[in-house]
Amino acid sequence: MRGTERFSLNQATVRQWSLPDLVAGCAAAGVRHVGLWREPVREYGPAAVARLVRAAGLSVSSLCRGGFLTAPDPAGRAAALADNRAAIEEAAAVGTDTLVLVCGGLPPGSRDLAGARERVADALAALVPHAAGCGVRLAVEPLHPVFAADRCVVSTLGQALALAERFPAEWVGIVVDTYHLWWDDTVAEGLARAGEGGRIAAFQLADWVTPLPEGVLLGRGQLGDGSVDLRWFRERVEAAGYTGPTEAEIFSPALWARDGAQVLAETLERYRAHVL
Repeated sequence: MRGTERFSLNQATVRQWSLPDLVAGCAAAGVRHVGLWREPVREYGPAAVARLVRAAGLSVSSLCRGGFLTAPDPAGRAAALADNRAAIEEAAAVGTDTLVLVCGGLPPGSRDLAGARERVADALAALVPHAAGCGVRLAVEPLHPVFAADRCVVSTLGQALALAERFPAEWVGIVVDTYHLWWDDTVAEGLARAGEGGRIAAFQLADWVTPLPEGVLLGRGQLGDGSVDLRWFRERVEAAGYTGPTEAEIFSPALWARDGAQVLAETLERYRAHVL
């Protein structure tokens, strides 16, 4: 496992595994970190998850996801804030200090990207006190522009930083996900800026493969199979001062159809070959 001490397996990469399988499989492979998702955590129980992870000697690198903060109506806004406060508490309960936020898309019939981003900022202002009280950092994740309409109006590292920098760095940071940012020719400057401000809260890996599947969401590639210079990203993120876990987060039905232990072994092999 030399060189993979910071590797984290995000639960989305091996969705076929239950939480006990995930923890046992990572422990058997020498993986020290896992990234978790709220739905299976809720089903298993956050306190039980925390006990399971601790007993195996693992740590939780992040919890996905909060967010969807762009509702313009008071009832929608209140519901989103309540759900995100619950997500903050779940993150604290499972033992991670990082809650990944997917900010949300445009409301039905809207074309106002700037207004939607401003509502995200307002929601962050409302959530930061609760996050700080729970010891959890809100990590704003920019998503590839193909998701701007329905999932995330924050598409670039610069847009994510513009939101995060309104708040103290210890409570609001950003996520660097290679799948979403590889195409942007300003990302090097953005990573340097994020590093100077201590804003990098999480680092996630997946490759971009073509042809893209219908819907795009489940089309992430195994490390090394696509267009992303993964090593370049790792070097720049480290140069920016990030020393935390590096999560492989690959949404892929092809991987989910395989044996989970084989997927993990392959992902570790690809990590060594294309990231380190």
